[in-house]
Amino acid sequence: MQLDFFPSRTLTLYLARQFAVRIVGVLIMLVLVLQMLDLLSESGDILAYPGNGEAQLWTYVSLRTPQLIARFLPYSVLLATILTLATLNQNSEVVAMKAAGLSAHQVLAPLLIVAMGVSVVSFAFNERVVTRATSTLKAWQASNFGPIPRQSAVRSNVYLRDGTNILQAQTVSGSGRSIVMDNVTWYRRDARLMVMEQVRGTRAVYAGPGWRIEKPVRFDVQTTAQQPLADLVVAQGITPQQVELTNIDADGQDLPMLTRTISALEAAGRQTGELESKWWHRFSGPLSAVLMPILGSIAAFGLARSGQLLIRAVIGMSLGFAYFVVDNAALAIGNFGGYPPLVAGWAPFLLFFLIGETVLVRTEE
Repeated sequence: MQLDFFPSRTLTLYLARQFAVRIVGVLIMLVLVLQMLDLLSESGDILAYPGNGEAQLWTYVSLRTPQLIARFLPYSVLLATILTLATLNQNSEVVAMKAAGLSAHQVLAPLLIVAMGVSVVSFAFNERVVTRATSTLKAWQASNFGPIPRQSAVRSNVYLRDGTNILQAQTVSGSGRSIVMDNVTWYRRDARLMVMEQVRGTRAVYAGPGWRIEKPVRFDVQTTAQQPLADLVVAQGITPQQVELTNIDADGQDLPMLTRTISALEAAGRQTGELESKWWHRFSGPLSAVLMPILGSIAAFGLARSGQLLIRAVIGMSLGFAYFVVDNAALAIGNFGGYPPLVAGWAPFLLFFLIGETVLVRTEE
């Protein structure tokens, strides 16, 4: 029996079913509570835009829910691990399994298989749903919850330098010569970088060279006078390629698009450390679900009647939450260039995998 990773089909299905049901239950509970709290905080801004109503609130929920699912799915696996293993321990089922000759790893094997399946589903869900929802939601928020831009590759709050002058767009959509900037402001500055005038327009399109601002209104800083102008071409030194490589949002791009963006930035001689860290984290992030049964396994073992079950559950939960803290810290340090991208993306996963295996082997194997 010790040589069989799954010695009993019935036992494997029993443990896997209990674990999977708890994952779904905990995830639904977390998402519902957090979605309600988030909607309460954002509903005022959504309804403040003229014409918005209940339909826009449901639109916000549909865009925000995938983000919450992706963020809290690993936490759900951790909490489900604690609940499942603590219940098995309290009912002496773990004692029965060990008395039948199962090792600690064999007890955890069904949970690890379910966690691997969760990782695969999480990766696919992030790539197909979360990235699109994130890109759309950020563009919608940038337009103050007005009409949602329907073009592809939407980015928000883009700033572009043309010598001493600055071209700013609330949203940018499209690619190449078809790029469209909405709610545009052009700042003309002097040699001391002091703003001399502002030109605001509803949108700007590429004029080859330069960007044609439609319906511009000029504001003179010195005289504080406003003057409507005819369509105006500005920022002739800014090319569509520069616009495409500005203010890249890695969370709003799927893996193939992010790979192409990194290659384009490298070809342009730009720094790509932050994007590469997030590229590696696209794999290690979903895979963190596999860690949770290992880190929470301490709750499964030890006699429940010893009075240490709660302490063991707290220790397992602490190890899991410590992983998320270290993972976020490593990613932040990698974004600033403190860690190489590969280290920032994978070091926390490997470190806590070794910690979990060490605790499991030293205490139970």
